[in-house]
Amino acid sequence: MNDISTRPAAEASSVDGVIVRLSEASLGDVGTIVDVRAESSPNNHGVDLEELQRRLLEFGFVEGARIEVIHQGAIRRDPIAVRLDDMSVALRRRDAEDVFILLDGARP
Repeated sequence: MNDISTRPAAEASSVDGVIVRLSEASLGDVGTIVDVRAESSPNNHGVDLEELQRRLLEFGFVEGARIEVIHQGAIRRDPIAVRLDDMSVALRRRDAEDVFILLDGARP
C-alpha cells in the first residue's frame, strides 16, 4: 500500500497514485476506496469505532467503490458530499477521516 498523504486539503490538484483520507480530499477529487478503518479520534464521533465502521460500510463505503467529492460546506468545508458509485452521500469530515482513497490523478 502506498504511503498516506498529508497534503493540504486546499491543494489545487491531485497526484496519480496517492492515497489520502477522504477528510483531506478536495472538491472534485476522484478515486477508489482502498480501505475503511475506523481508528481516528474515538471520542469525536458520538459512537464507538466499531459502530462507525459498520455504518460507513452500510452506506457503501467499501473497498473498490468509486468516489468523487461533489460538495463541501461553507463553514470549515464541513459537511462534505460525495458521489459513491451511483448515489450521493453526505457526511462529517471527522467521520470521513476513516475512509482512505486512491486518487485517480491530476485534474485539468
